[in-house]
Amino acid sequence: MMARLFCYMMAMVMAMLALPVRAEDGYDLWLRYAPAEQARAADISAHARTIVPVENGSTMEVATRELQRAVAHMTGSAPTLATTPTAGALWLATPRSAPGIPLSLKGLGAEGYAIRSIDRGGQPVTLIAANSDIGLLHGAFHWLRLAQTNAPLDRLDIRSAPRIGLRLLNHWDNLDGTVERGYAGMSIWDWWRLPDYKGPRYTDYARANASIGINGTVLNNVNAKAESLSAPYIAKAAALADIFRPYGIKVYLSVKWTAPMELDGLKTADPLDAQVAAWWKAKASEIYRAIPDFGGFLVKANSEGQPGPQDYDRTHADGANMLAAAVKPHGGIVMWRAFVYAHDNPDDRAKQAYDDFKPLDGQFADNVLVQVKNGAIDFQPREPFHPLFGAMPKTPLMMEFQITKEYLGQSTHLTYLGPLFEEALDADTYAKGKGSTVAKVIDGSLDGHKLTGIAGVANIGVDRDWSGSIFNQADWYAFGRLAWDPGLSANAIAREWTAMTFSPDPRLVDPVVAMMMGSREAAVDYMTPLGLAHVMATGHHYGPAPWVSDLARPEWNPVYYHKADADGIGFDRTKSGSNAIAQYAPVIARRLANPATTPESELLWFHHLPWDYRLKSGETLWNGLVHRYDHGVAYVAGMQRTWEGLRPLVDAERFAQTEAFLAIQHREAQWWRDASIAYFQSINHLPLPADAMAPAHDLDWYKAQSFPYAPGHH
Repeated sequence: MMARLFCYMMAMVMAMLALPVRAEDGYDLWLRYAPAEQARAADISAHARTIVPVENGSTMEVATRELQRAVAHMTGSAPTLATTPTAGALWLATPRSAPGIPLSLKGLGAEGYAIRSIDRGGQPVTLIAANSDIGLLHGAFHWLRLAQTNAPLDRLDIRSAPRIGLRLLNHWDNLDGTVERGYAGMSIWDWWRLPDYKGPRYTDYARANASIGINGTVLNNVNAKAESLSAPYIAKAAALADIFRPYGIKVYLSVKWTAPMELDGLKTADPLDAQVAAWWKAKASEIYRAIPDFGGFLVKANSEGQPGPQDYDRTHADGANMLAAAVKPHGGIVMWRAFVYAHDNPDDRAKQAYDDFKPLDGQFADNVLVQVKNGAIDFQPREPFHPLFGAMPKTPLMMEFQITKEYLGQSTHLTYLGPLFEEALDADTYAKGKGSTVAKVIDGSLDGHKLTGIAGVANIGVDRDWSGSIFNQADWYAFGRLAWDPGLSANAIAREWTAMTFSPDPRLVDPVVAMMMGSREAAVDYMTPLGLAHVMATGHHYGPAPWVSDLARPEWNPVYYHKADADGIGFDRTKSGSNAIAQYAPVIARRLANPATTPESELLWFHHLPWDYRLKSGETLWNGLVHRYDHGVAYVAGMQRTWEGLRPLVDAERFAQTEAFLAIQHREAQWWRDASIAYFQSINHLPLPADAMAPAHDLDWYKAQSFPYAPGHH
């Protein structure tokens, strides 16, 4: 009896031990290191029986710990540490620690790495080599990516180095814990408890970023508070810098232009005032005493009500150069945002950044980057590339993408941004002839710049899944991978992310990647087809409101951007209109001058056309617009069907979240479609195509919808 009871109790204990420790909630991101199938686990173990960390220091400890943790989770057995490479070893080495490593590291810089399968005294060894310990950490994460995605682990011969030097997240996080345009909960920075309490989430944040090559983070909102530069907050930033340093991640701060006045009572913030310059130099020295590797400043000035040098009849270059002089002795840089539209009402908001910054080309200090959004308006579902790219050859331009989806469904819509990023990077500026892509502008190769950068407005918050949904994690991942190498494809990145986040099983990977790759285009279709833009509700930007026309400044109103009337729709940016096309290279301007040679995806961005204009399909503009709305809604319904078919292959928790969010997306896509059609039909009075359903409600019903507490509103 006792023996049977003992056996029963042991069986219960073993069953409990077999249960997962906790549900899948997305916290582990793409670093889940899920248990591999038996044969794959044996293969991983065979190549990582031991780890040989020749280098010493905190970064090497981080790399070694990550490898041990990952291999243990994937195989059930942790590799041991060794001092010499033997069969099945992962050997991490730099020329400093192992002068005789059998491969060249030339051209890999301080962050790049090489991974090669070699023979070491008759023993098969995997060598991860780099010029620095940070490079070794990046190499270790690459090897773990191969291990998680079922890639072959033998006969490796990989060399990888970042094409862009500064690869940053911009956190629009406020000191009160809120996040502007944040859809994943409050800020992960617990300013109240810092610098004393440094929770484990900060380390996991650093791990995730290092795994995709991100090497910097701007901690606070570009709509900055002066207190961010006060001594207590410098100490808080220093505490985070200490955590991030072993991962190769520097901290940066956004600054408010009037900080000298607000913090220390100066009478002016004129950049040419000697006292102002002295204040900033002293403040920079104070920061660098606390954070020796502080990266520098990010500045939003003379935009959306923020103060700046133009308040004193100075230029953006005057302001940037004053700050650049303050941080230059410490090796710091200044990132000056080109997102400007301020005190006047230009004939076309899309032209203002070019008009302000193009004349300043060559006037910025050599440690200044001008940070330019991918498009000239504001992170729309689709925008043509910003005309400043290719127009300022004497100035390093830094790309600014938005990872958080202010205009692309916020937290609940599955709209993978990899294709958007890829589209912008691959766009050809023709600045120096065909092939002068935006990627070549920002990686410095087109104009010979050594200071290069790319930034992504972060989508991170305290939600357990970090980004508001499981699939939003893919946008963070894609940004990091493309920041390291803009030549990667969004499809390949989606495959990596899916394999690591869910499973490398092709029965899952193939349909999930197919869903992801068409999802952004679907959002364009149900929100802003054929080049429409900024028809979102104002303020929170949640949902459609193309009818808004009563705000104080013209360019705050959606009607400003679509200009729909009884005769037609679209913004004329040709010579007969605002002539914004003249800001592009002549070969592009000529193409855009004619609706017939303008890509239909950008048609209404550049042209005001009659409702009966004939598209390439032969249908009228109005019918084509309606059909694109319908296509977007149908695509989301297709994603719902695909996801339902994957139920047996996905854990219950993450399946349920995505299932619920796809239902929200489908309902809101239908809302977008119906509200937009109802409004435009009230203007053109045209019948719907025979195969199109009428909106579910009348226009007044859509206009009456109100969402005063939508998340992410500033």
